[in-house]
Amino acid sequence: MNINKELKKYIENNIFPIYKKNEKGHQIDHINYVINRCFKLCKNKNIDINILYTIAAYHDIGYYIDYKKHEIISAKIMYDDQNLKKFFSYEQLKIMKEAIEDHRASLNRRPRSIYGELISSADRNIDVDESLRRIYFYSIEHFSELSEEKTIEECYNHTLQKFSENGYANFFLEDKDYYNYLDEMQDLLNNKDKFTKRLKKIISKI
Repeated sequence: MNINKELKKYIENNIFPIYKKNEKGHQIDHINYVINRCFKLCKNKNIDINILYTIAAYHDIGYYIDYKKHEIISAKIMYDDQNLKKFFSYEQLKIMKEAIEDHRASLNRRPRSIYGELISSADRNIDVDESLRRIYFYSIEHFSELSEEKTIEECYNHTLQKFSENGYANFFLEDKDYYNYLDEMQDLLNNKDKFTKRLKKIISKI
């Protein structure tokens, strides 16, 4: 992908280091995953790769400030970054801000642009073990008072609410990899013992 070299250097040197402040499931490994998924999902679509790259690079930057409304905070951080005005117009920055605001899995409407659809869809994992690992990190960060047994129960309930057949996680693009992931995850959710054994195996390797 032909990303503007000056833009890429600025983001790598000044934005990526901030992700160390986030809990482990939302640090730079996750951002790089989302960037790469965006690039895969955008093939054959009429998009500006610099806009998409920047959206992905900033989409979780405010997570450490307030995870409950991190999409709003992250969008504002991006929009207020004066350095980005060297690369993007006001109209482009507005599209980028809206896309970041629209990226959460629980959004109850379609994103306002193809960029919002891409970042939202790219933010969904397609590797079950990695998804469970991130859910575990989320649980121990936000429910640190729980025992390991209760933490696993919390992980199961969280995953059920998000990825069951009636779960809140949305996906707006056609993608075979995600559908295969969802089938595997729902199979796990239909067997709580199987889910628990898989999660404990993942935890043992952390």
